[in-house]
Amino acid sequence: MKIVKGRFVLAVLLGIASGALAQVADKKALTLDGARKIIAAAVAEAKRADAPGAVIAVVDDGGNLMALERLDNTFAAGASISIGKARTAVLFKRPTKVFEDIIGKGRTSMVALNDFTPLQGGVPIVSEGQILGGVGVSGAASAQQDEQLAMAGAEAAKAFAGAANGTLSSPVSYFNRGTVEAAFSKGAVLFDGSDKYMVHASRRDKPGQAEVHTKDADIIYVLDGNATFVTGGTAVDAKTTAADEIRGTEIAGGDTRQIAKGDVIIVPAGTPHWFKEVSNPFLYYVVKAR
Repeated sequence: MKIVKGRFVLAVLLGIASGALAQVADKKALTLDGARKIIAAAVAEAKRADAPGAVIAVVDDGGNLMALERLDNTFAAGASISIGKARTAVLFKRPTKVFEDIIGKGRTSMVALNDFTPLQGGVPIVSEGQILGGVGVSGAASAQQDEQLAMAGAEAAKAFAGAANGTLSSPVSYFNRGTVEAAFSKGAVLFDGSDKYMVHASRRDKPGQAEVHTKDADIIYVLDGNATFVTGGTAVDAKTTAADEIRGTEIAGGDTRQIAKGDVIIVPAGTPHWFKEVSNPFLYYVVKAR
């Protein structure tokens, strides 16, 4: 009888425990490292798009600020506005442009909502259908550019490796034909793996400066066109233009090659290189690896 009671009690306890577990769901969370990588991607896009006054904010899924970056020449209210955009995007689960458009069409009563910044430039951060946070940008050259930078940050989140510690998961990055063509039409970063590797959809219409990347190797695949490409030698009038980046007017000495569609060339970190002459346009993929 005691054994039966013991089994009955154990069964009840297991039933209670399993019922409690059934009401608890696994949940991914945005880490501080993830937030910083999102900001880094938005900053990279700001530099590419020449938007020096931007402010980028990242919030978690509760709208709490995790990280913020203020670029040079921003305005005083930029930080609070970018935070408001990020928070609105995550709390209402929509890009903030949706609400700006709704209000612009006459539904002005929406402005009475609390904790609501209906200005274009806020985007939810989504992984596998789950909203993990929001990114907001203010202070760029236009509202469209605010959103462009925010989307670059949110897109970078999809590349994070999955792990049990809460880092976002998505081991595969896919870019459809339209996205790739749009990137090549202006020359843009297609994928930013931050401290591991980057993929550029690069475009040149004219010769460039001599370049030295002190930490990155360039793996170049020519997609279309041809160029006179110089490697090695010495960069003339070399100046440091950014962290681990040196630029010069040309290269003295070095090896000169004619590269064309289908060619691959690998330039190790620290090696001067220069597109001396190019066809218009000259299109090529660059994988920057560390």
